This record gives sequence, C-alpha cells and structure tokens, in this order.
Amino acid sequence: MIRVCGKHSSRARLERSRLTTRRVSVFMDRPPTGALPSNPRTLVVIPTYNERGSISMLLREVRRLVDVDILVVDDSSPDGTADAVAHVQASDPAIHLLVRPRRLGLASAYITGFGHAMRHGYDLVFEMDADLSHSPRYIPLFLQEMREADLVIGSRYVPGGDIMDWNWLRHLVSRAGNLYARTILSSHLRDLTSGFKCFRVAALQRLNLSSISSEGYCFQIEMSHLFVCNGLRVVEIPIVFEERRAGQSKMSRRIVLEAMVRVWALRFASSPVPLRNTTCDPRLVRR
Repeated sequence: MIRVCGKHSSRARLERSRLTTRRVSVFMDRPPTGALPSNPRTLVVIPTYNERGSISMLLREVRRLVDVDILVVDDSSPDGTADAVAHVQASDPAIHLLVRPRRLGLASAYITGFGHAMRHGYDLVFEMDADLSHSPRYIPLFLQEMREADLVIGSRYVPGGDIMDWNWLRHLVSRAGNLYARTILSSHLRDLTSGFKCFRVAALQRLNLSSISSEGYCFQIEMSHLFVCNGLRVVEIPIVFEERRAGQSKMSRRIVLEAMVRVWALRFASSPVPLRNTTCDPRLVRR
C-alpha cells in the first residue's frame, strides 16, 4: 500500500530516522576487496547540470561534516553552476571542478569520477546527487559500513528508509521500477535504482568500466547488479530521500524506457561487464 503523507509527517519521520537508522546487509560470503587504511582517502563525485540553486549549500555541508575531497563534474550548465562551484572552491582546496564541453550524461560523469579516484590514489569514492536529495549527514555512516563492504547503497526501501514529500504517483513509479528490475534480475537488493552509493576503489579497479553502456536510471541498476553478480560484498543502509529543493529533475521517458529494456540484457548476460578473475556467484546471505 502506498502511503501519502504531508510535509509535517514526513519531517517527523525524518527526525526519527536520525535516531533509529538501522543496518540491513546483503553480502557475499567472502571478505571485501583489499584492506582499507585507518583513514581512507575519500572522493565524493557530484555530477551537475543546472544545479546552481543547491550546489554551493551541498558543498559546504559535506565539507562541514566530513574530511573528504569533492569532484564536481559539470556538463557546461547554462545556469552558471560551474561559477557557483568555483566560488566555493576558491576558499577550499578539497573541492575540484571538471567542466565538460557539453551534456554527456550521468553515467559518463560518474565513470569519469571513478577514473579520477583511481588515478589519484583514493580508497573510496561516492556517488551523490547535487540537488540535496541525498543528505550529507549519512556520509559518516557510509564510511563506517565500508569497513566491511565493497559497495554501500543508501536504500529508501529497507526498514528505516523513506522518501519525503513525493506524491502517490512518484511513489508508485519508483517502487514499480524497483520491483520490475528486482524481479527480472532475481535480485535481493531492495533499492537497485539508488544513486547514493560508496565504492571501494580497489573493487572498481577489477572492472572494465568502459564496457558499461547504461545511462542515467539504468546505470545505477547495472552497477549494483554488477557487484552482486560477481561476488563483491554489498551492504544496504536505510536513508531518507528528500525531494530536491531547487532546479528540475533530469528524469525522462527515454531514460525510463532504456532501463526497462536494458535490464533484460543484464538478465541474460553471464557477466554484465568483463572482470578479472571473477565468476558469477549467486550465493547470498542476509543478516
């Protein structure tokens, strides 16, 4: 049943979630890839296109809460997003900006960010939306869980997870999309389309990322499926997803249609992308 709640009750649930966040794990019966140092170097990758209204606040909040570097990958936003980032960057050397010549898409931005993390010796790399729908307050919890995982997913659909201020139709579309992908892929993950993730760079280095062909919505499905299918340890933690505070959603019918078709290709592939010395292992343990 879809619950439709007003902003007052949504805010109350958000406040409760800060105190009752619980862990729900889905993992393979093997240790994570490699060992993390006591203070892992961490990069947060934030793709942007017309996010001037929220990006400055997000950058400052992330840097206030955790000692991480940030890479903003901007696709030449016409609203001046890059200028807003540069203004914050001028007083904080941990913020980096890459401006690309045209709109190249979400998946391309993240793969570019992953490559940056690999080349510059980072241990962990985050995916994070620029519109404040992914609250920075969860980043310390992600970092804690990465001690035992190759991938941590911020999930709206495990106990303790939620979505604030969506109408019934958006809830229905999101849940139906997740159910569709989970059913086709026989996945135990509850939120395949989540875009709030943290990866071990050592695990990403085992993958041929140039072979990933999905964009947008389906890119998130493919990355999560890739890790599970190939025996990498995945953990889901509950988050409360907040409605964007500024700008417009980048979701489109084309992106949704691509996801509906692409998941079938993932279903029948023996391995979503080529790996080094790994095989698909369906043995999952839930705790």
